Amino acid sequence: MPFEWTYFFSLFSMPGFWQASWTVVKLSTLAWLIGLLIGFGLASARQSAHRWISAPAGLYVWFFRSVPLLVLLIFVYNLPQLFPASGALLSNPFYAGLLSLVLTEAAYMAEIHRGGLLSVARGQREAARALGIRGLGTQWLIVIPQAFRIALPTLTNEYVTIVKLTSLVSVISLTELLLVGQRLYAQNFLVLETLGAVAVYYVLIVTLFGWLLQYLERCLDLTRRKPETLDEARVQALRASLPPVRTAPAAVSRTGQPDALRLLDVHKRYGRHEVLKGIDLAVRPGEVISIIGPSGSGKTSLIRTINGLESIEQGEIVLFGEDFIRAGDTPDNRRLRAGVRRIGMVFQSFNLFPHRTILDNVLLAPRYHRLGDPATLRHEALALLDKVGLLAHAGKYPHQLSGGQQQRVAIARALAMKPDIMLFDEPTSALDPELVGDVLAVIRELAREGMTMLIVTHEMDFALSISSRVVFMEDGLIQADAPPEALRTRGGERVRRFIGLDQEQPA
Repeated sequence: MPFEWTYFFSLFSMPGFWQASWTVVKLSTLAWLIGLLIGFGLASARQSAHRWISAPAGLYVWFFRSVPLLVLLIFVYNLPQLFPASGALLSNPFYAGLLSLVLTEAAYMAEIHRGGLLSVARGQREAARALGIRGLGTQWLIVIPQAFRIALPTLTNEYVTIVKLTSLVSVISLTELLLVGQRLYAQNFLVLETLGAVAVYYVLIVTLFGWLLQYLERCLDLTRRKPETLDEARVQALRASLPPVRTAPAAVSRTGQPDALRLLDVHKRYGRHEVLKGIDLAVRPGEVISIIGPSGSGKTSLIRTINGLESIEQGEIVLFGEDFIRAGDTPDNRRLRAGVRRIGMVFQSFNLFPHRTILDNVLLAPRYHRLGDPATLRHEALALLDKVGLLAHAGKYPHQLSGGQQQRVAIARALAMKPDIMLFDEPTSALDPELVGDVLAVIRELAREGMTMLIVTHEMDFALSISSRVVFMEDGLIQADAPPEALRTRGGERVRRFIGLDQEQPA
């Protein structure tokens, strides 16, 4: 029997097919969007540290990924037999089909979202905590945009899957493409021609919405955005409109005030391994303290306990004479959150937010905390970028900068919160040697301005030249705490050897 081409082409002008196509578009798009939202909630719940939240979410995903969609469609459509009150809604095949698709797709999308969430580096959340941004703010401003961009290609593929799955809804008599085709070839027996046209309609729908989602994917692809560097004339004009920048808090100049920071018998453990074994340390306002020592001595753990990134098992940390951190505090402790906003943190690996320009990186936390009106905050952020030598690059993204430039942006971002204390966790260890100087120059300038700073570093010459005091740590304890000159002349043999002063001279 020859293929009826005339009949085949006539099917593309048939109103019934176009109405069925619109039904497929509505059903698949609504199922995708609703499943997207519910799936993200399930993915977030699965990552919760509380079993009473993560366990039900995991059970939902396991169950609805296991039940065949065809079985679920028939069950949902006949659910009014068990619950008559649901009849007003579920007796409509469209809503019964939509509910079934959403229940199934939410489970699959939860795993897609979970993959996206797990791909967001832990340092992104730590950077948000260091800026005082709370859980929901971190999710909305930092985690979700990155996770969605990572998951979007797979989510696009899932939309295609949903479009094809809508054909199963014909079993509950929803007038979609396959059911229209079945009714036609049951009358004229032109099965091949009819199903060929049905296939073309599905291909058209998938192609159109695939293009739309791929366009969205391209718009979110940061690598396609061209870096823009302001020319010198525009930089000078912009610089003339910016306010002066004051980084060191006014309190530094006062006398008779309490210590900026005091650590009292601080202990920290990771499982059975004790990394801090009773740290006592006092930091006066305006002091620059360099923390040195061999790898594994507890330097980074110490700096991370000071702004609450790591909890402590014993002891207390006092900030300007006020209670700040105690053993057993949770990250949501109001006292801890208030103190964290007074402490700026610069990470070894920068931890800039890759989906935001460097200007937005600097602006994010001040806007979140409403430290001023938008215009003033923007001018202050630009002034800080000018201070670290990056005003011309304000519109670039972090991946478009060198490592040294990224670290200077991280310093500007921390300074935007107007902190009383700055913490630096090995700020130059991830940089090439030729990039180290620019970062150290910014830190030297902050020291000259009177900023209170604690710097974990392996740059011995820098530490000895800039510091009010140098703290030498080893085996979780402070082994020496003295001004640089005292370490040079009266430091113990171990300390002098570490900083390179007791090297054997050739005979």
